[in-house]
Amino acid sequence: MSDSPQEQAKGGAPNPSGWRRRLDAVLELPNDSPQKTLIVAVTLCLVCSVVVSSAAVLLRPLQLENAALDRKRNIVEVAGLLGSDGDVEAAFERVEPRVVDLESGEFAEDMDPARYDQRKSSKDPERSIALSRDEDIAGIGRRARYSTVYFVRDGDAIRQVILPVHGYGLWSTLYGFLSLKGDFRTVSGLKFYEHAETPGLGGEVDNPAWRGKWDGKIAFDESGSAIIEVVKGVVDETRSGAEHRVDGLAGATLTTRGVDNLLKFWLGENGFGPFLARMREKEA
Repeated sequence: MSDSPQEQAKGGAPNPSGWRRRLDAVLELPNDSPQKTLIVAVTLCLVCSVVVSSAAVLLRPLQLENAALDRKRNIVEVAGLLGSDGDVEAAFERVEPRVVDLESGEFAEDMDPARYDQRKSSKDPERSIALSRDEDIAGIGRRARYSTVYFVRDGDAIRQVILPVHGYGLWSTLYGFLSLKGDFRTVSGLKFYEHAETPGLGGEVDNPAWRGKWDGKIAFDESGSAIIEVVKGVVDETRSGAEHRVDGLAGATLTTRGVDNLLKFWLGENGFGPFLARMREKEA
């Protein structure tokens, strides 16, 4: 006759713990048992949740580092600073970030450009302003009170200033950078780094050929009003005012209009207008 469980325990035989007995009971259930199916599904979900959550926490610093590097890459690309070696960090050493109060156009000396997040601030009612329908030609809803701008200098002279811009196109909000030369009137580059416009149509904002059409265009008239325009069709370079106009995107009327509107907004009085006016006066 076999020993009782108590006798087995006294003799040193295994005495399974409660969780082990329950696990054995589950494993002994038929595979088509609803109870076993539910327990396995719940356990799998819990394990996957732990793995995904752990990965998200562990990878978060790397994600932030990659996002910062990508932002720097886009800035140095639109400024034409990225060399053949592709060293983004080295190129970005020539860039000076500053935070600007968009309402006054003055620098916010007490704010750290490395820590300020304009995109996050634009969603915070305390750190942004709501735009009226007439003001919001870019379709952004709210505008952050401050923005980071990026200077490229030759000695003490300002060679370029890079401005973050965004606005709604056909399907999405386009986020990009506009580079102006040291006169704060002439465009040297435009690059969008995030959007969901239609490939082959509105997505042609990424086309280097179209981006190349911006270099040398004059964004402001002599009075300081933003008059840059993205036209429907092709610009007739022989006509007066061609220096203020850029070809539209073929077959993408609404994306073309969106780019036109977002530039008018950010170069106007509700965007970087006050800042650029101050810089032009300072450099005069």
